[in-house]
Amino acid sequence: MKSITTSTPLRGLILTGIFSALAVSFSTAASAADSEPVRSSIVSYADLNVSSPQGADALYRRIRAEAAKVCSVDNAGDRQSGLAQAACTHKAIRDAVIKVNETALANVYNANNKTALPIMLAAGQAR
Repeated sequence: MKSITTSTPLRGLILTGIFSALAVSFSTAASAADSEPVRSSIVSYADLNVSSPQGADALYRRIRAEAAKVCSVDNAGDRQSGLAQAACTHKAIRDAVIKVNETALANVYNANNKTALPIMLAAGQAR
């Protein structure tokens, strides 16, 4: 049985082509995302004690509801738009939780999401 092997220079050329194609696709996606206006909203939590589990849970629910509003799109069942909306909502919630920088809120976030925030980040400690 004769096996076919690819020479090292040819492998390098193939890998370079693949990485170049990926880089172009990522830069195109990034530039498209950059051209969209950034939407934001303010969630008030002055009435909450966010260091308590109850206050953190209430704030998380407010953040989640506002993120859903800010990220809503008129997708008419379009799968791509639905995925973009879900990604936007997840990022908005994550960014808000990080910005508040409260351990109890990070714990609520971690309990509700597959990808947890690092505790060091939630505690506001530098890496």
